[in-house]
Amino acid sequence: MAAYLIRRLWQMIPTLIGVVLLVFFLFKYFGGDPAEILGGQNATPEQIEAIRAQLGLDRPVIEQLWIFVKQILSFDWGRSWATSESVSHIFATRLPATLTVMVPILLLEVLLAIPFALAVAYVRGSLTDRAIMVLTTVALSISFLVYVIAGQYVFAFRLGWFPVQGWTDSFWTNLTVYSVLPVLLATMVSLAPQTRLYRSFFLDEIGQDYVRTARAKGLAERTILLKHVLRNALIPILTNIAVGLPSIFVGSFLIEVFFSIPGIGREVLLAVNRSDYPVIQAVTIYLAVLTMVINLLTDVLYKLVDPRVVLK
Repeated sequence: MAAYLIRRLWQMIPTLIGVVLLVFFLFKYFGGDPAEILGGQNATPEQIEAIRAQLGLDRPVIEQLWIFVKQILSFDWGRSWATSESVSHIFATRLPATLTVMVPILLLEVLLAIPFALAVAYVRGSLTDRAIMVLTTVALSISFLVYVIAGQYVFAFRLGWFPVQGWTDSFWTNLTVYSVLPVLLATMVSLAPQTRLYRSFFLDEIGQDYVRTARAKGLAERTILLKHVLRNALIPILTNIAVGLPSIFVGSFLIEVFFSIPGIGREVLLAVNRSDYPVIQAVTIYLAVLTMVINLLTDVLYKLVDPRVVLK
């Protein structure tokens, strides 16, 4: 296990180098001139050159790349070009709001989708199974924006159960008051595709020889599903969760904008609109590192879930 972890960590280095080079050169040559964007249409050439010198954009490309690498290694991304706020401070102050919303969504999505899918697989082929598949298909065809608009109108404006906007310094207040509606809507949206997918995983396992052997031994169908099918289906489920984890943070962009949550997602969208490259680059690199770490942890979980898995 230790040798495998060391080898995987070593393999991350060239991947991370490729991501760093890609991000740097994309923003360098395809993102427009930040000095012209920050200077505005009325800026003179002298003012633009002064902004470019202040941002260090007049230096050689190799020197700019080295500065970028040092920022990554030191976790010091400098200051936002638009607000002059430290990028590290932006992450420190916005990340808790994002986690307050995203972590409950992830937990509810996993804890609800797996038993729902297992229950549907248990009644496979029945009228209930077909009805649920139809409902999930309809739910998948509706945009998330429709859920947000309808949810805000029904639960906030008509029923008055939840506030549409607001955020405080109290974690408990944010978790139990302001994040309830976005978490509820996001979970409702994610249940349909996850239920369908996990159901297919369970049905694949139900068709295996070991299930027929268990039935021949007289085991109850519920015991077979909970003790054997569920455990063997956990590997593809873990893979799906690992793939979806980074996208949860990306999905926070829409949620934070529509519900005015001061998190990383809304800050990134503001940075894109203002061409605030330090913030965008930092988020891009961190998401890449997060994806690689999640993939590594998922491989380790494979071994814990199924001891037959061999890590090479």
